[in-house]
Amino acid sequence: MRHRSVADLMTPQAVVAQPGTAFKEIARLLDEYGITAVPVVDEEGRPLGVVSEADLLRRHTGGTASDTAEGLMTSPAVVARPEWSAVAAARVMEERHIKRLPVVDGTGRLIGVVSRSDLLQLFLRRDRSIQEEIVEDVLSGTLGVSPAAVSVQVDDGRVTLSGTLEQRSLVRIVVRLCQSIDGVVDVVDRLDWEADDMAGPVA
Repeated sequence: MRHRSVADLMTPQAVVAQPGTAFKEIARLLDEYGITAVPVVDEEGRPLGVVSEADLLRRHTGGTASDTAEGLMTSPAVVARPEWSAVAAARVMEERHIKRLPVVDGTGRLIGVVSRSDLLQLFLRRDRSIQEEIVEDVLSGTLGVSPAAVSVQVDDGRVTLSGTLEQRSLVRIVVRLCQSIDGVVDVVDRLDWEADDMAGPVA
């Protein structure tokens, strides 16, 4: 199983501003490209901060007297790395209450931007694609379970598992692996087992 990373989901051609970029130019960039924030980078392409719609609104309502990106931006920039999982990026966005993350390489240079809408692509996977990954990668490939033993139904990202496994302990493993599949919203466990290898010794 290969989970898509930030590198897979990000927009590689990031719209950026420089420290001296004027208020009106930043507003134009946000409007023209339909984005909610823009990274502010130095001469070497390293993010110094981010100017968001909220930052512009604060300037407009008198919250700051600055007219350039350097004075408007929120700094330091909260950034992501390309190898991060989508879950890790989503967690940072949620914790920091932001919608976009500049993505930097090992030298700290900007290589892209990942947004909430990019992450939502994970949940727009076709049900058929999710079903095939569970059957081929989880059941057959990872656990060696015959596809005939377990029925996998996927409806709008909701996975329903039914059938019979050889051991009870496999049920928990199958469910957990299915929950980790990109695009899975929920897993309904209707699995049975032949041998209860989790039962305690009989007294």
